[in-house]
Amino acid sequence: MASTPAASNRSIIIRLNIASEELLKLYRGSAREVVATSLDGQKIRFPAEALKPYVTHNGVQGQFTLLVDANNKLIDLRRY
Repeated sequence: MASTPAASNRSIIIRLNIASEELLKLYRGSAREVVATSLDGQKIRFPAEALKPYVTHNGVQGQFTLLVDANNKLIDLRRY
């Protein structure tokens, strides 16, 4: 049975287009956070580590949903 997100959790939609050269900073350890703007204009910061499953030779591209808790802590990141 799948769990239902708590009422205090919220989803934020972002679009990313990060070149592979920029992502090298993630692997070298100099990039710890990603800063993006949500579709509704909010500035969003989240751990760069969360992008690792989505990295390709071309970098990271696509539209993502971030699920955050009431304290704005990242719970989940999914591409769709």
